[in-house]
Amino acid sequence: MKVLVPVKRVVDANVKIRVNAEHSAVDTANLKMALNPFCEIAVEEAVRLKEAGKATEIVVVSIGPKVAQEQLRTAMALGADRAILVETDDALPPLSIAKILQAVQAREQAQLILMGKQSIDGDNNQTGQMLAALTDMPQATFASAVDIDGEKLLVTREVDGGLQQLSMSLPAVVTTDLRLNEPRYASLPNIMKAKRKPLETLTLAELEVSLKPHQQILSVTPPAERQGGVMVSSIEELVDKLKNEAKVI
Repeated sequence: MKVLVPVKRVVDANVKIRVNAEHSAVDTANLKMALNPFCEIAVEEAVRLKEAGKATEIVVVSIGPKVAQEQLRTAMALGADRAILVETDDALPPLSIAKILQAVQAREQAQLILMGKQSIDGDNNQTGQMLAALTDMPQATFASAVDIDGEKLLVTREVDGGLQQLSMSLPAVVTTDLRLNEPRYASLPNIMKAKRKPLETLTLAELEVSLKPHQQILSVTPPAERQGGVMVSSIEELVDKLKNEAKVI
């Protein structure tokens, strides 16, 4: 069974971000970049399926600039077999990303697409669902457990009321949640091996994907500075401030 794992290059989760001078995007100059944490969980789950003998090949794919090869090498150091970079310098919305992944899936014919539920930069939580719709594949989102039983995919997903268990046929799309697993650290020997694993670079023209602008970012602004707390001397004063100043009651 082949597993396709889309991954994304994002600003490291431990870095404090800032808005650029034009208020058009986050300023990424001189910032540490990393593999999106949810994508890392998806890679780990694919590796565990392979270690259990339920997957035979893991292919990671990323859509972005040439420097995204660094994150693909990281994914291969974690256990992926080969990588595909769809090179573009454009910041693409989820629908465009889903259309590109649809074209990659048409080439790869993977039996399972395993991806993070969202990226920590846009936090859209849309690409997996859109990809499932475009490919007409069954989907399970927010997965906290994944198993394969013959030709069936068994997924436990987190919902508002607790846990939901699903059984679906393959091929399928699964998006991973935080509690699915704890990603491993890449060992030095595996980092060295990843440098020799195949990494294919494709263009949108080679995939025959034509994209249209679906949305435009008008402005990006940092959140307002938090105000200091206020001490109150009585319950009555607290109620008054909640009602007349905060206007929450």
